[in-house]
Amino acid sequence: MRRGLVPGLLALLFLAGFVGLALIALLTADAGLPTSSASAAAWLDVTVWRSLRFTLLQAGLSTLLSVGLALPVARALARRPRFAGRIWLVRLMALPLGLPALVAALGLLGVWGRQGVVNQALAWLGLSEPVSIYGLTGILLAHVFFNMPLAVRLFLGGLERIPAEHWRIAANLGLGPFALWRFVEWPVLRGLLPGVAGLVFMLCATSFTLVLTLGGGPAATTLEVAIYQALRFDFDPARAVALSALQIGVTLALLMVLRLAAPAPEEGLTAGRESRRFDGAGWSARLFDAAVLALAALFVATPLLSVTLSGLAARPLRLIAEPVFQRALITSLSMAAASAALSVLLSLSLVSTRLAAEARRHRPLSLRLLAGATDSAGSLVLLVPPVVLGAGWFLLLRPFGSVGPFAPVIVILINALMALPFAIRILAPALATHRARTGRLAESLGLSGWNRLRRIDLPCLARPLMMALSFAAALSLGDLGAVALFGSQDLVTLPYLLFSRLGSYRTQDAAGLALLLGLVCLLLTMIGTPATAASPHRIKEDR
Repeated sequence: MRRGLVPGLLALLFLAGFVGLALIALLTADAGLPTSSASAAAWLDVTVWRSLRFTLLQAGLSTLLSVGLALPVARALARRPRFAGRIWLVRLMALPLGLPALVAALGLLGVWGRQGVVNQALAWLGLSEPVSIYGLTGILLAHVFFNMPLAVRLFLGGLERIPAEHWRIAANLGLGPFALWRFVEWPVLRGLLPGVAGLVFMLCATSFTLVLTLGGGPAATTLEVAIYQALRFDFDPARAVALSALQIGVTLALLMVLRLAAPAPEEGLTAGRESRRFDGAGWSARLFDAAVLALAALFVATPLLSVTLSGLAARPLRLIAEPVFQRALITSLSMAAASAALSVLLSLSLVSTRLAAEARRHRPLSLRLLAGATDSAGSLVLLVPPVVLGAGWFLLLRPFGSVGPFAPVIVILINALMALPFAIRILAPALATHRARTGRLAESLGLSGWNRLRRIDLPCLARPLMMALSFAAALSLGDLGAVALFGSQDLVTLPYLLFSRLGSYRTQDAAGLALLLGLVCLLLTMIGTPATAASPHRIKEDR
């Protein structure tokens, strides 16, 4: 038992040391400032509080739009379980989750930009005032593009879990559309709504790449972008410290509210029969659902189509032949592989230690604290976002001269922490189920350590491990937040190369790089995704 606790303890020490040193560097940055009043002046800087105000404003509006639009889309998908192309529409809703933010930004520019499809259509109709994608409008469009499909998937899962008996009772009682919504659907969605809204708000409040690309000026700057600008362009450590402290305070408050306001939804008792809905048979309901699903598919698919068409027009084979692209690809893949391996190793250590601590019937206080610490460690990257970690290590390494030699290691570590929550969510249920099924068998055979890992654990956990590795690698490869502070001519990744080409107005090259980056990330995501999925009946049998 004690041996099973060691990996998690080592992982906790590593995480505490890496995050703690960054926070210490931020808190003690005053010692290296020219004057003792620099930090106080930074807190009074109007740009600090303007960044906080805009962060909360755009996150709140993005959450309202994403969740408000996701509800009718999820309800339409739930009411229409069988129509041609439904599975592809559900898969389309999953594509933005694995797409790098820069690629999505290029796609949105192709649709909503000054020369995009929407403005060209408005000009054809005689409307001379174009839609501006920069500023708050563009940020809201980008956040809805990413988070509306995520909310749809979460709401759809809840609606599909409504017991079949509820629909039969509603049909026998002759409940109308409003009564069905009030007594059958809304109780389920109400339980999911706080958690989904809180998650979307957190993702929007900590958004970096989209705001950096589409912000359009000081009036549309969030806390994370302001931290990047304070260190990268202004080199104002005092303002960076003040912004980082505000960012940590905001994310901490959001995590506490999310934990309090997101209880687990209650599951109704059911015999496990296949659900069959009796509503939505009228022509008006069918037309409404068809219109909602068509608009949602159009909104999500057009930026992806724009990236594909503009990327093909940029002759991507020409970009592949460039030495700078080849170096960036090798750098990105090697750093993504290292980040993914470290993230999965940390996840396995934390999850296995938590399961070992919870396996004891009579747990002392120390084991309960250890289980809670390993369970909460995956949320560190939400509490201390990558840009804040990068700012801390930037200030910590500054006295040693150039931070260039340390940059690859720091970026790998930050990206590993960024992928940690995702890897834990994949591995935790798989490892718990595996331990419940094989724990007694391994103990009876006397297998432990390397022998158990090689003979029992790895063969059974190969699929979730590959899925966690591929998704962690895709997240790391498409991330710009960590490398934005440390990127240079000596450290060029694909997102950094794409951002630099976009910043120098080489839009054709940027379009080709966006297509190549998106294809690499989607390929990595597909590697870890099972080729076939179990049907609902098979899932019930497995349960």
